[in-house]
Amino acid sequence: RHAGVPCRGADRGLLTPPRSMRGLVLGKFLPYHLGHAHLIREARRQCDTLTVLVCSLPDDPIPGGERFQWVRRAHPDCTVVHVTDVVPQAPEESADFWPLWTALIAKHAGRVDRVFTSEAYGDELGRRIGAEHVSVDRDRRVVPVSGSALRADPVSHWRFVPREVKPWLVRRVALLGPESSGKTTLAARLAERFGVRWVPEYGREYCETRDARTLEPADFEAIVWGQASLEDAMAAEGGPVLICDTELHTTCTWSEMILGACDPWLVAAARARRYDAMLLLAPDVP
Repeated sequence: RHAGVPCRGADRGLLTPPRSMRGLVLGKFLPYHLGHAHLIREARRQCDTLTVLVCSLPDDPIPGGERFQWVRRAHPDCTVVHVTDVVPQAPEESADFWPLWTALIAKHAGRVDRVFTSEAYGDELGRRIGAEHVSVDRDRRVVPVSGSALRADPVSHWRFVPREVKPWLVRRVALLGPESSGKTTLAARLAERFGVRWVPEYGREYCETRDARTLEPADFEAIVWGQASLEDAMAAEGGPVLICDTELHTTCTWSEMILGACDPWLVAAARARRYDAMLLLAPDVP
């Protein structure tokens, strides 16, 4: 008894634990934004456990693995699952749409008591899986953004981009050119003119205490990691455009000049970096 009220099962000398509330959020998160964050946090507040299904298809414009990592890092108190099953995306695409999706949800989420959405299909989804549907900010009044709007114009909607997603969506401008071609000066002036941040050349700082002509392979590895890490850190903290004083192809060139070769992994790392514009500067000194 508690406060004079018999507990459930007290007549059997047992205490029956209350059933935990299991919630579900699912979506493509294309890309993940602060509207999704509001939905997930509200769902988590109303449930004992919350499963978030990040659904992706092979031809999505943003890789599913990236989106899964964004959501998982942003919501460590949830069970985040990357779903790669290729299934129809709308009822009109297949007569088996609902059976396929109910089976998929059962497979990846198990029992669901409440499903949370901001979409029109929420009521039908809840009915199909035998769960209560809770609609969260369907009119987009709390967080006025959508994934399609963000993809079309990330600059105008930058205030709705979470820190985890900024490095992917930021527009990067790289400056290329030999020594004394004005890259650093131009980078600083462009950043000031447009009110954005700029990334300095990590290799210049690295070589302040040593002769660049004596660099070894391990030094180039350190410079590559330092430049990439600095760029990504500033991308996560800044605005929609990032000016980069240099990029990794320049490090590849220096390796070829000093060592006579460039490690294949360094070339692969340079090619993996994405830039929206490159400015090639010519030297104006002998």
